[in-house]
Order: sequence, then C-alpha cells, then structure tokens
Amino acid sequence: QVQLVESGGGSVQAGGSLRLSCSYTYSLICMGWFRQAPGKAREGVAFIHSDGTTRYEDSVKGRFTISRDNAKDTLSLQMNDLKFDDTAMYFCAASHSWRGGSRCPTTEGNFDFWGQGTQVAVSS
Repeated sequence: QVQLVESGGGSVQAGGSLRLSCSYTYSLICMGWFRQAPGKAREGVAFIHSDGTTRYEDSVKGRFTISRDNAKDTLSLQMNDLKFDDTAMYFCAASHSWRGGSRCPTTEGNFDFWGQGTQVAVSS
C-alpha cells in the first residue's frame, strides 16, 4: 500500500508562489497533482512519468513545475504567479497500473493512490 502525504499549502496573494510537497512510501510509474475547487469537479494539474516526462493542464503551463526526487521519496509542485482561480484543495496521486507510455494519464480514474489533500488559497 502506497501512502502519500502532502504539505506546503497555505494562503498567498495573487502573483505569489507556493511549493507543495508529497512524500511517498515508494515511487510508482506515474505521479501527479489534482485539485478541486468548491463546487467543481476534481481536475488534473500536473503529471510526471518515472522517465521524467511531464505534462500540464493548459492553465498552469509556464507557471507550475512538477518534479520528483526518488532519493528523497518526494514529489513537488512549484507554483509561481498564482491566480485566484488556482484556489483549491490539491491532491497528490500515484498510478501503478499505467502502461500507456511516457504520457501519464490526467483523469482520476487512472490513479490508484491518493493523499489527503492540502489547501491553497489565493487572494486577489
């Protein structure tokens, strides 16, 4: 059983930065971040394959950077130039069953393990 624990959320003004971290018990083939704003469906934000290939949701491209450090068992999400619409609960997720190549899936049904979430609030 993989355990994922997020940290690093908080409150920041628009234009500011936050860094989210997710510690895991062991690395899986695809790992990523989802977010869910109040009243909205959960959406994929950023993903990274074990070979280092990344993919991002369009609204965060150029602002967010995902990385993984298997030596430290940590997945990170550097978020810069934060906007009010980035306000959400952010979840770390991992997939052990993906066999579709280096482009990780972006839908939650493809992910097997989840963290408890960390809140990000951006004030305008």
